[in-house]
Amino acid sequence: MYSETAADALEARVRFNVAFSPKYEKSVECITKDWDQLMTYYSFPAAHWAHLRTTNPIESTFATIKLRTKRTKGAGSTKAACAMAFKLMQEAEKRWNRIRGYEEIPRLISGVEYKDGVVIIKDSRQEAAIN
Repeated sequence: MYSETAADALEARVRFNVAFSPKYEKSVECITKDWDQLMTYYSFPAAHWAHLRTTNPIESTFATIKLRTKRTKGAGSTKAACAMAFKLMQEAEKRWNRIRGYEEIPRLISGVEYKDGVVIIKDSRQEAAIN
């Protein structure tokens, strides 16, 4: 996932296969079997790659909720727990940083395709979406 291009990632996978297949055959099989899904990473803008590599925003948000529910020794009813979790998430949201490359999101939604983190221009419709 730290390779610059999908081709570099494939080369790294081949080196991994050679180095680890004798001892960790099932791990090599798993990576080989799921390779297409793993390569989806390169179909996003390069600016988003750092965010795709981490689960920290999810973990830190829920750590706040977990801490508060432990301190209150339960939140009472299910409705009260949901309300508390919702309000805690709203407060956590205020401290979030903007995603790097946020200006690319409308392009992704409109169907612009990326290869190795760079826009692929196929037709005039996509070119219009880029501009």
